[in-house]
Amino acid sequence: MLEDVRSYITRLIALYEGEKKRADDALTLLAESKGEVEACKKQIAELNRQIDNQRLTSAFAAEGGNTEAKQRLTKLIAEIDKCIALLDS
Repeated sequence: MLEDVRSYITRLIALYEGEKKRADDALTLLAESKGEVEACKKQIAELNRQIDNQRLTSAFAAEGGNTEAKQRLTKLIAEIDKCIALLDS
């Protein structure tokens, strides 16, 4: 009977250590995933900045002349004003 108890305790300890390792592995994976998410967020922000720069460049290099460039700039300014309004609220 005492051997059975020891056997159960040994098995329980082995199961505990296995689960502890799984939990540690999960925490490591979570930390890595959070790092990847942050890197992706930075990349998205950089790409959005590049898009905005491209839009602005396109507005100044409009092939339709000054009228089309003015319309594009007016639209960009309206978008900027909208963003500022959203930030203020």
